[in-house]
Amino acid sequence: MTAEATSQDLLPADLTMGTVMLKVGDMKLMTDYYQRALGREIIAEQDGGLYFGRLRRPLVHLAPAPGLNLPGRGEAGLFHTALLFGDQASLAATVATVAQYEPRSFTGSADHLVSEAFYFNDPEGNGIELYWDRPRESWSWNGKDVVMDSLALPPQRYLQEHLTQESVDGQQRAEAGVGHVHLQVGDVQSAHDFYVGTLGFEKTAGWHGQALFVSAGRYHHHMAMNVWNSRGAGPRQDTLGLGEVLIEVPTGDDVGALADRLKVAGVAAHHTGAELRFEDPWRNNIRVAVR
Repeated sequence: MTAEATSQDLLPADLTMGTVMLKVGDMKLMTDYYQRALGREIIAEQDGGLYFGRLRRPLVHLAPAPGLNLPGRGEAGLFHTALLFGDQASLAATVATVAQYEPRSFTGSADHLVSEAFYFNDPEGNGIELYWDRPRESWSWNGKDVVMDSLALPPQRYLQEHLTQESVDGQQRAEAGVGHVHLQVGDVQSAHDFYVGTLGFEKTAGWHGQALFVSAGRYHHHMAMNVWNSRGAGPRQDTLGLGEVLIEVPTGDDVGALADRLKVAGVAAHHTGAELRFEDPWRNNIRVAVR
């Protein structure tokens, strides 16, 4: 594997993150949380699972997986699914809904300079980030690295400043998407080799050798990987939690180019033409499909 992707081997700049699939033990408990706490609509029912989203756009797919165990804290897998809101009022409305429904699921908040973020755990321990991006022209770059930080962001003050009756009333109509997906991995260098060197993301930030942030098209990050809980973790067992990460690209040529890169790197993949399925070094399932 190469350490850095060459320009012709980069993922397309207008790549977007798609639906995150979670394997679920208690469908009723999880459905209540994603519907009532997060304000997601059930927009499709398929194969026994439920797709939750906004404005007919699927964001999270809950798939029943009876008999599987919860993953251990130190195992590779999902760190969080990050849902991106179009404005601060819409973000505040959902933060308020979660706080009202299940305040104990709140795990923290931060001003990251490029974004404002609030963190939660769903009832089965899957991390969730709810965030709003500051305008891109306000982001600072140090060469190829975007400048990020974790500054205090008091939730109560945020709600006082941004929560409106209009945003509460319009919660079901407010747009939201999967902005990025953050994974737990065993080591950062292997993550870099795979996600940058093979897949064709560009590195946008690192964190003392403990975390890696990558993107396409100079977004602050579409994906991230860290070892904060999982340093040294090996390939995943079949557990509850992350089932699949979907990455959406504009054309079949983008899928084909990635299929070629995976083949050269010796990564096993299933390629149908319109989509490509494969695993990262920790057996996290990735699907790349035409948008």
